[in-house]
Amino acid sequence: MADTAYQSLDSHQAERWNRPREEAEKLASALPPLLVEAERLTSGVWLGVHGRRKAGMGETFWQFRRYRAEDPSTVIDWRQSAKSQHLYVREREWEAAETVWFWRDGSLGMRYASHRNVPEKWERATVLALALGSLLVRGGERIGVLGASMRPAAGRIAMRRLAHQLAELPLSDADLPPELIIKRHCEMVWLSDFLQPLDEIEAHMKALAYSGAHGYLVQIIDPAEEDFPFTGRARFEAHTVRDTTILGRAEMVRSSYRQRYDAHAEAVKELARRLGWVFLRHRTDRPPGAALIALYGALGGARGQRGF
Repeated sequence: MADTAYQSLDSHQAERWNRPREEAEKLASALPPLLVEAERLTSGVWLGVHGRRKAGMGETFWQFRRYRAEDPSTVIDWRQSAKSQHLYVREREWEAAETVWFWRDGSLGMRYASHRNVPEKWERATVLALALGSLLVRGGERIGVLGASMRPAAGRIAMRRLAHQLAELPLSDADLPPELIIKRHCEMVWLSDFLQPLDEIEAHMKALAYSGAHGYLVQIIDPAEEDFPFTGRARFEAHTVRDTTILGRAEMVRSSYRQRYDAHAEAVKELARRLGWVFLRHRTDRPPGAALIALYGALGGARGQRGF
């Protein structure tokens, strides 16, 4: 099914799609499997194939410990016990799989690149999403895309679905994630430029948090959007002719523009902080490897907010 969907893309779309996919695979291969720290597991947790470095339900050997009076005799490891004068119990490592949802903004605003040497924002966001998805799958996690009809899954099929679902998102004008229907704790990685109105961003963040999601916001920034290097007469085209702006001397508004831009980013960061979420910033003129490592650390339990 997924192969058929991919083949339906025209040659131009397929060519654009192959670049971020190949780059994502290269990035992901440089890091060990990602083990997401399961901080809010409920009684309905999925059992997976990777450990949490503690004793519990699972199939992987964890350690031997001395037999205790409250232990049933069926848990005694007789072979290990025969090597000494004491009885020993074989403990297994606790294993749990966490669900990680992805939302990659595929709106028109994400299809911007100020220079041919930097990728469009949607392309860099796709690279990061696929690289992280690959690490998660290798670590035994379940991954899914918000708004997709298919349930989260693990293994190769999950990566295949993620790849094809993200390939289709650039054709959508949706810039904010849909409602998360599943009412249980999970992780949610949201990649966007976060240039939407603050009240809309806040409403969607609160709705997702109410559904039980813990969010990781990755703001994808084109260098021109942050630095505003324009001088002289400049025309700034928006989605509609009504919002198009022409400046006679663009450098005259640089200072005020950067203040408003930074204030907006700080406001989004503060919204994330109030919810206990993580906010990261990444410029498309910087290597994506640094962004992937920062996101890797955040999902692995290194909570905090930083730019890269």
